[in-house]
Amino acid sequence: MAVQFEETNLPGVILCKPQSFGDDRGFFVEFYHAQKYFNGGIQVSFVQDNRSRSLKNVLRGLHFQRQQPQAKLVSCTRGRIFDVAVDIRKDSPTFRQWYGCELNEENHFQLFIPRGFAHGFCVLSDIAEIFYKCDDFYLGTDDCGIAWNDPDIAVQWPLTEPPILSAKDQARPFLRDLTDQLGN
Repeated sequence: MAVQFEETNLPGVILCKPQSFGDDRGFFVEFYHAQKYFNGGIQVSFVQDNRSRSLKNVLRGLHFQRQQPQAKLVSCTRGRIFDVAVDIRKDSPTFRQWYGCELNEENHFQLFIPRGFAHGFCVLSDIAEIFYKCDDFYLGTDDCGIAWNDPDIAVQWPLTEPPILSAKDQARPFLRDLTDQLGN
């Protein structure tokens, strides 16, 4: 089975398009194959898998870990999401730039987000389930984030009404207020 790996406008952020096979019984897709992904530029070892479920218009993000950053391979196994990566490496030529794409249960696309990037998504369907692999463990005391509507980043979220945010995400600062605390 083949996987197509596409570079994005952000070096290191890779859109993965695994091949799927379907018939009147359903479909089959090889969701992850370490050697194929390594050859495709995703040269990390994943140590933690996460799954979440969210309702329409929920927006989660933009999240990252400061001292113990994580690379992620994100997929949507039910419904549709708009998934976003933001470059937060202050010495990067693409600092503050973002990439976004739709991940859904039909296209089986995955977005690889390397360390040094913030991640977020909004739900476009009535319900969505997200599955993602991480190359380091979640550390709650290292949890950090950026305001979803940071004007210096200006993500073009495809929302038709105000997003549903957690209390924590409602209180996130702008990236300019965190720059002194970021790595390279």
